[in-house]
Amino acid sequence: MQIVLDNFNLTAAERLLCETALHTAGSIVEAAKLLGITRHALKRRIIKHNIRWIRDAGARPGIGDTSPRQSASVAGVAAMTA
Repeated sequence: MQIVLDNFNLTAAERLLCETALHTAGSIVEAAKLLGITRHALKRRIIKHNIRWIRDAGARPGIGDTSPRQSASVAGVAAMTA
């Protein structure tokens, strides 16, 4: 797969790579494997770049959805790291 960058902005490139890996792999664990990082490192980048990602149908409740419980959790983590 070829990814074309509009510029040399490293932050934008990291976001694009994370989004592409999530879309291609379909799960955080598999996307992290594609990127060569741990799932925890990918989760940190998802929070850092505020990536909205919803798993395909059939996902377990609370995993990859945008439920209030998860949104609050992500907001809490983001506030702690800011």
